[in-house]
Amino acid sequence: MTDFKHFRVLRLTDNLIGFYDGRGEGVAYGTDNWVNAGALSLGICSYALVDEGEALVYDTHVSPAHGEMIRRTLHKMHVSKITVVLSHWHLDHVAGTCAFDDCEIIANRLTLQALEKNKAAIETGTLHGPPAIHPLVLPTRIYEDQLTLHVGSLEVQLRHVAAHSRDGTVLYLPDEALLLAGDTLEDTVSWVAEPDTIPEQLEALDRMWGWEIEKVYPNHGDPMIIEGTGYRKTLIRANQQYLRSLQRATREEDIATLPLKEFIAGPLQAGWVNYYEPYERVHAENLARVKMAVVR
Repeated sequence: MTDFKHFRVLRLTDNLIGFYDGRGEGVAYGTDNWVNAGALSLGICSYALVDEGEALVYDTHVSPAHGEMIRRTLHKMHVSKITVVLSHWHLDHVAGTCAFDDCEIIANRLTLQALEKNKAAIETGTLHGPPAIHPLVLPTRIYEDQLTLHVGSLEVQLRHVAAHSRDGTVLYLPDEALLLAGDTLEDTVSWVAEPDTIPEQLEALDRMWGWEIEKVYPNHGDPMIIEGTGYRKTLIRANQQYLRSLQRATREEDIATLPLKEFIAGPLQAGWVNYYEPYERVHAENLARVKMAVVR
């Protein structure tokens, strides 16, 4: 897990760096633990905004070693002040927090509540199985709804967006019309962690659509696109259409049985998202999870 064979540092803009791991060509990641099945098999990217010797790290990656790698990279860039923002409480985003235990760690209140509730199970590896995350360092600063920070000369807005997870936090740079989306958006399809809140998620994504956005960087996506031009704003519509199709699939069996490529045919043909085979498992789990939520 920490051999870093497929770890790469991506220079995305003058001030944005990506730390990507997973999706190695020809590599079949197992499903034996949450790191492989939930993160590396799909590919995962944490980010850092850097300016004037300061850095804002957006998520701490899938292990303490990954967090240390991010920190060492920033130190080589002569960064002297690091602030961490957590996009939400899921394990593949908070596993490296101990590498930043002397830094300010910011999250919204729901993220703190979820981490406090699950801290013991996370640290013993009994929440979603091993590997354990020990120690888990909790957020030191909480915000509500929206918070504006400055990283050097960069204005960064933390915005609470309850998509994928109730506690989602995205980073929006208004001067650059740039969005760091966390797991609120995903390519090929979003992982539906909370199927009972799909209507609220659709509303949250609709509000996001109203923002001026030119580039989108999700945490799970195609490294070639992330390293290239970034995603377009239409990634929002792709994720919305997928959620609506999942809702329809609970009522219409002919939709539920479609292959994934047909299930998302419109966004695929439009180039809003790209097909990646490991998302077949994600899609199957989403269908089952959404159906179960309806039954309850």
